[in-house]
Amino acid sequence: MKIGITCYPTYGGSGAVATELGIALAARGHEVHFITYQQPFRLPNFLPRIWFHEVDVGRYPLFEYPPYDLALAVRMHEVVRDHQLDVLHCHYAIPHATSAWIAREMLREEAGDVRVVTTLHGTDITIVGQERSFFTITRFSIEKSDAVTAVSDYLRDETYRAFGCVGCDVQVIHNFIDPQLFDRARHVFPLPSEVVGSRKVLMHISNFRPVKRVRDVVGVFARVNAAVPSMLVMVGDGPERVEAEAEARELGVAEHVLFLGKIDAIAPLLAGAHLFLLTSDKESFGLSALEALASGVPVIGANAGGLPEVVTEGVTGFLHPVGDVDAMAASGIALLSDPDAWQRMSDAAAADARRRFSQDAVVAQYEALYEQTIAAGRV
Repeated sequence: MKIGITCYPTYGGSGAVATELGIALAARGHEVHFITYQQPFRLPNFLPRIWFHEVDVGRYPLFEYPPYDLALAVRMHEVVRDHQLDVLHCHYAIPHATSAWIAREMLREEAGDVRVVTTLHGTDITIVGQERSFFTITRFSIEKSDAVTAVSDYLRDETYRAFGCVGCDVQVIHNFIDPQLFDRARHVFPLPSEVVGSRKVLMHISNFRPVKRVRDVVGVFARVNAAVPSMLVMVGDGPERVEAEAEARELGVAEHVLFLGKIDAIAPLLAGAHLFLLTSDKESFGLSALEALASGVPVIGANAGGLPEVVTEGVTGFLHPVGDVDAMAASGIALLSDPDAWQRMSDAAAADARRRFSQDAVVAQYEALYEQTIAAGRV
């Protein structure tokens, strides 16, 4: 098959999943075309059967805000026409699925066509899509897609609740991991031993948006560190980083917290972690948590959104009510204080991630969906 993929190429879960999906599809013999405004951050410079098509928005004084959605639609139309694509797979409902609909209508005016598959990742449904300015176009874009998937049961149910979506059949296809990439034994922890010492390593990876509640991450760590000598490694960047830094200073643990900023290669870092903290008040899936589990890192977090679909309570981690930093810390302290219990949970985490979220199984689900969607278009 010839498949076009559009995603947000910058740091974040949806872009990471879309890129890894494209790489896996190409490895299975498909032709994959990424169509976006810059090369996705997890896409190497060259791989067989993968093309990157940049969207040039242009800069004109008339436009106070450059119309990326229209430029994207034009580029989609060109790539589908010139390379005879079978499917456009849009990760995020707006503007990607909207642009795909425009591109498809342009193709149909020329006796062409393409099938549009839209994957919902989270904030396109739970936050952005429900804003009054975007609600109607989000629902329209979902309803006009030929197939729609969501990354969790929670997100599928939230889509139905918020948008209704006449005629929509939202199929759940979970995010996935490459078991080899997140094999703890394959990596050497990159932080120097003189920095870590004998301390336990707690880790958090996110885009530091308010929904991630990064002050809670620091709060949990401060309580754990008071009982078990530890350090906190914060990976990523975003608007709440300053708040997290301030919280570390206020709680007197700043010297034990390391802010690394945005890092693409997270598998080596996870290989040295003992606990992963994810305290979000909304989490449509929790890709970073899954990557931690695959690396044998138990997860301590908030019982919110789709995270309970990823973390098996008491087996691969512990989840508590949003904001209950005392309970989260207590679970972390208990686990880190019992090496045998930690090892059992670490082994269970890695095994469960590979069993339920393996790349091969999930990519095969997407292949089947593409084939069904293409076949339906021929009827």
